[in-house]
Amino acid sequence: MAESASSAGRFVSRLTQNTIALVLAGGRGERLGVLTEWRTKPAVPFGGKFRIIDFTLSNCVNSGIRRMCVLTQYKSHSLIQHIMQGWGGLNSGHGDFVDILPAQQWLDDESWYQGTADAVFQSLDIIEGYKPQYVLILAGDHIYTMDYGDALAAHVRTNADFTIACKPVPREEADQFGVMEVDDTLRLVGFEEKPDNPKTLPGDPKTALVSMGIYVSSFEYLREQLIRDADHKASSHDFGKDIIPYALENGHRLMAYPFERAATGGVGYWRDVGTIDAYYKASLEVLAPQPELDLYDPNWPIRTYQPQLPAAHFVGAGMLCRVQDAMVSGGCVVSMSNLDNSLLYSNVKVDEGCDLQGVLALPSCEIGPRCRLKNVILDNGCVVPEKTVIGEDPAVDAKRFHVTDDGIVVVNREMLGQEALYVPTFAEEG
Repeated sequence: MAESASSAGRFVSRLTQNTIALVLAGGRGERLGVLTEWRTKPAVPFGGKFRIIDFTLSNCVNSGIRRMCVLTQYKSHSLIQHIMQGWGGLNSGHGDFVDILPAQQWLDDESWYQGTADAVFQSLDIIEGYKPQYVLILAGDHIYTMDYGDALAAHVRTNADFTIACKPVPREEADQFGVMEVDDTLRLVGFEEKPDNPKTLPGDPKTALVSMGIYVSSFEYLREQLIRDADHKASSHDFGKDIIPYALENGHRLMAYPFERAATGGVGYWRDVGTIDAYYKASLEVLAPQPELDLYDPNWPIRTYQPQLPAAHFVGAGMLCRVQDAMVSGGCVVSMSNLDNSLLYSNVKVDEGCDLQGVLALPSCEIGPRCRLKNVILDNGCVVPEKTVIGEDPAVDAKRFHVTDDGIVVVNREMLGQEALYVPTFAEEG
């Protein structure tokens, strides 16, 4: 007899209520270069008013998983500030919370996290105290929307020991991920972490199936595997390098969960914004007339913290102030300037006579009169002097700024001769 929609919903809700989400947010994020000089990657702003981690945490809340632990390590101050300000309003009386778990260093060698598995292992006693039945392990540095309840249901229905969310990507990009091979039942039969020569899907030599770094497991199974791995001195204590290969070699039941678009099917939107070029490209994707990532979906809101700010203000009209395919956040003032395919975060000021094309201006930047900026990322608090030109001559830009392989120019305060380390207040960072 077919399962009714209501009974299926109750089944999923019971699973989510008995699940704790562990968000791994402690990586260095070195490939994002100057954008992670003083902040960890999950704290990097995205989409005009959000932080990268807001997407993972919002997915949890929207999926009915309201017990979350964020595991932090490097350069975590800005991230912790943001979580305290923006995510402290959950109903603790109902057992909802976002707990921040720094590297505990309770082990004999007092080490930082040695790998993703070690990060969870070091907090195992704290997690056990919450008495979860299931554990959802997530990365805090990806941009996507996903209903984790479906993944939990698939994990239970397939009687899996360990479930890995996956998606197809072009073969040339697969060497940055764990590459999976599955059989007709979606059981894992092969796995390689960041291989030089990724295996492709059967019949499709241009596409590989990769892990999204999203894992589902019972707490008991996870605990057993982490303790075993911690005792193995030769291990790097990483899920992709150690936990998954061991489980596969020893006949454990590992299942794949294909990530699909909820409404229409097909591959869902997911971006690993691990490089500046990938971050820039994903940022501009939200400016499309019909973006794949819908930040305006009332049924799947992205939550965040931002200060109370006045509405954006545009001074001048017509040819004096032209805005096309752009997002402008609260507290911004744009004076008689052109803004094309650009995104201004909170409290950005653009003086008169400027021409901005493909610009990401992070919070509290000030752009002086008659500047021309093209394909530029301005980090927090940059003050761009009058008549500055960036993005028109790569050779000139490379002498002062960082220029990526795709020609994106990244500018921070130090490069402009301003205070080298800029740590914003709550209101400025948003």
